Amino acid sequence: MKSKHSNGKMSAAARIEAVEIDLTSKRICVTGGAGFLGSFLVQSLRDAGCTDVFVVEHSDYDLTKESDVKRLFEDARPEVLFHLAAVVGGIGANQENPGSFFYANAVMGIQLLEYARRFAVEKSIVIGTVCSYPNLAPIPFREESLWDGYPEVTNAPYGIAKKILLVQCQAYREQYGMNAVYLLPGNIYGPRDNFDPASSHVIPAMIRNMLEAKARKKSEIVCWGDGSPTREFLYVEDAAKGIVKAAQRYEGAAPVNLGSGEEISIKDLAELVAQLCEFQGKIVWDASKPNGQPRRKLDTTRAERYFGFRAETPLRRGLDATIAWYKGLSAVSA
Repeated sequence: MKSKHSNGKMSAAARIEAVEIDLTSKRICVTGGAGFLGSFLVQSLRDAGCTDVFVVEHSDYDLTKESDVKRLFEDARPEVLFHLAAVVGGIGANQENPGSFFYANAVMGIQLLEYARRFAVEKSIVIGTVCSYPNLAPIPFREESLWDGYPEVTNAPYGIAKKILLVQCQAYREQYGMNAVYLLPGNIYGPRDNFDPASSHVIPAMIRNMLEAKARKKSEIVCWGDGSPTREFLYVEDAAKGIVKAAQRYEGAAPVNLGSGEEISIKDLAELVAQLCEFQGKIVWDASKPNGQPRRKLDTTRAERYFGFRAETPLRRGLDATIAWYKGLSAVSA
């Protein structure tokens, strides 16, 4: 017999109607708050009137060390915890670091949730990943499918490390009454993304490659795989707003997708990025490199129903903003 939460189905506990909480009166702690998504979340919280926001930086706290996690809670004394800190990367980075990605992401989350329990944090919002879904989950990905298979092998250790935090959230809710919610965002992109060629995801990698190829008058660029996989992309500002809405309005045990609901093939994405970057060279596909998961598209019904979230930024507009930001960064760095 399956656990009432194990397959992501909405139990009675998950269907609780939340009374909107006033975040402006709370002491808030954001792990990963100086990072890509975290910096936008901190800004969204401040835009919403939150003034007591403790931003956790890796240089101050190594969240893989229990002593640092304990010190963090002693310093911040949070009433609301957002856990965004993660060790992430594209397909290549995941292939090169499966063990360290698994360990760091699992141990950070497990320790943070345990200390959130010990310090009686009122609400914890944990950010998972679309990489946790089974490799061949039916499209669109519904939260009920989360446990119906093994993730795509190139990022499975990372995806599983993040998914075990859902189990912890639900287990602690059941045993200790802990108010912990778990969100599953799609592929996030936007200004301030990671453009490091060794660890970047597909959109920043394409933007950097195409702009550099254009500047150097190269006739072609090489992209991994055959271009056939599909992805759903969520603009970072939309993701941050969705996380804030969930913190304000959602009290359920069941995981919730955050996405745009729009699916695009990697081939079509490359052509769109090339157009926006004004790169007129040839796009060569290296089929010897892995494609990753065949398709990704999220069912976003639950987020809209339970806390009124719907993504607002079309892909083209978000790409324009991301390209403009990177061009500005490149100009400053030159």
